[in-house]
Amino acid sequence: MKSNNCIVILDFNSQYTMLIFKILRELKVYCEVYNYNDISLNKIYSINPSGIILSGSSYSVLNNGPILSDKILNINVPILGICYGMQLIVKMLGGTVESIINCREFGLSRIMIKKYSNLTNNIYDRINNDGYIFLDVWMSHNDVVTKIPDGFIVIAGNDKCQNAIIANEKDKIYGLQFHPEVSHTKCGINLIKRFAFNICNCVPDWNINNIHTTIINSINNLVKSNDKVILGLSGGIDSLVTAIIINNIIGKRLICIFIDNGLLRLNEYKLVTKLSNNFNLNTIYINAKDKFFNALSNISDAEEKRKIIGKVFIDVFLEQATNFNNVKWFAQGTIYSDVIESKNKIKSHHNVGGLPNNISLKLLEPIKKLFKDEVRKLGLKMNIPYNILYRYPFPGPGLAIRIIGEVRNNLCKLLRLADSIFIEELKNSNFYYRIDQAFTILLPIKSVGIIGDCRRHDLVLALRAVNTSNFMTAKWVKIPYNLLHKISNRIINEINEISRVVYDISDKPPSTIEWE
Repeated sequence: MKSNNCIVILDFNSQYTMLIFKILRELKVYCEVYNYNDISLNKIYSINPSGIILSGSSYSVLNNGPILSDKILNINVPILGICYGMQLIVKMLGGTVESIINCREFGLSRIMIKKYSNLTNNIYDRINNDGYIFLDVWMSHNDVVTKIPDGFIVIAGNDKCQNAIIANEKDKIYGLQFHPEVSHTKCGINLIKRFAFNICNCVPDWNINNIHTTIINSINNLVKSNDKVILGLSGGIDSLVTAIIINNIIGKRLICIFIDNGLLRLNEYKLVTKLSNNFNLNTIYINAKDKFFNALSNISDAEEKRKIIGKVFIDVFLEQATNFNNVKWFAQGTIYSDVIESKNKIKSHHNVGGLPNNISLKLLEPIKKLFKDEVRKLGLKMNIPYNILYRYPFPGPGLAIRIIGEVRNNLCKLLRLADSIFIEELKNSNFYYRIDQAFTILLPIKSVGIIGDCRRHDLVLALRAVNTSNFMTAKWVKIPYNLLHKISNRIINEINEISRVVYDISDKPPSTIEWE
C-alpha cells in the first residue's frame, strides 16, 4: 500500500515540537502532531504516514521517560529521532544511553561529518583546510548515546558527543542528538527537508488550493443533503472563514448565531452585521449578556471562567437549534493551536475544553488542522478584506480572560474602551500591521494616582503586544516609547477608573500570549 503524503510527529512534550511542524508546513508537506499518550499503533497504521518524527523532551530515557511500542520501529516507514527521540530509538533497539556529566551540552556546538548518509550528504556549514566537514548545531541534552544499536553507523560527532548523528540506512531510521528545528542549527531546515523529500518521498502539495479542496470534500462527505448546521459567528477570522466555506457549500442550511455575551470588543455587533450581509450569511442575533454575567458572578479562576463561558454558549446554541428542523451539526472555528494547547493542558479553549459530553449535535470543525496564517491565506482566497483577515485575534472567552479575577459588566466597559484607544493609536501611528496581536488586560489591583490636585486610587491596566508566525511562540514588541506614552496618557485621561498603565515584556514561552 502506498503511504499517505503525511508525516506524523510524535510529541514527547518538547518546547520545540511546533517548530518542526511549522517547518514542514512551510515546506508544503502535510503533517500531524500527536502527543505520545494520545496515539496507538493502530492509529499510526490507519494514517499510513510517509514518515515519523520523534520529538525531543525534557524527560530522560534513564528516568522513566515516555516510551513507545517497539513495533513502531518496524512499520516500514522512515523515522527521524531528535534528541530524546534519538535516545529512545537507541534504547528500544538495544543500544546504550548514559548520563555522563562532562558530556552534557546546552547551546551551540560543532560536529564533524565522518561518513556519507542519505540524510546529510552535501549539507554542511563549513569545510576546513584539511577537507573536514562540519555542522554548527544546537545541543540541549543531559544524557548521551554511548553505544549505538546493531545495524546503525555513526555519521557525525564531536569530543563530547561521539554519536551526534546516527543512521540505519537499510531501515531508514535516523537519529540527531541536536535540534535541527531551531534557528541556531544553521542547516537544520535542510536536514528536515532532506528527510521529508529524499527519504520519505513526500510531495510538496500542501498549498492553499489543496487545503481548500480537502476541506470542501470533508464537509461534503460529512454533511448530508438535508442536514442543517448552526455556527457561532463572531468578528474573528476563524469563525468567519468557517462560516463562508460552509455557506458556499450548503447555503441557507447554515444558520449563523451571533451571541452578544457582553464580553466582546467595541462595536462588534456592527462589524458582524456588515460582514454577514456582505457574504450573504443567514445570521440570527441573540442578546445573552445577562446569562453570561450571571453565570460568571463571583468566579475568578481562569479555567473555570473558560468552561462556564463554553457551557453557556452551548446552552444558547442548543436552545436556538430547537427552533429549526434537521439541525445535525454544531460548527466551530477551532484551529490547530487551540487543539494543541488544550491537549497539552496549557489552557482550556471554550471551543475545545468547554463542550459537554452529552451534546446531541455532531461537531463540525473544518479548519481545526490549520494555523492562523493558513486560515488567513484561505480567507484571502475567499476575498475576505485584508483589514478583516489581519485584524488582531480575539479569544473565544472574550474579555473574561483579559479581566484578571471576577468579571463584571462595568469592568468590561472599561476594558473595551481602553482596548479601543490602544488599537486606535496603533492604527494612527501606522504601527498596527507591524504587530500580530495587541490588547489590554485589566488587573485586580489598584494604584494611587493624581489628577489635578485630587488623589485617586484606581485600577491598573496592562498593555500587551506580540509578534508571532504561528501563535505557538511569540516575541514581545518594542513599541516606541513616545507611542506608549501617548497611549498611556489617553487611557488615564479618558477613563477615570484607571490610574496606571504598564507594558508586558514577556515572550511565549515562558509566558502565554493571553494572561489567562
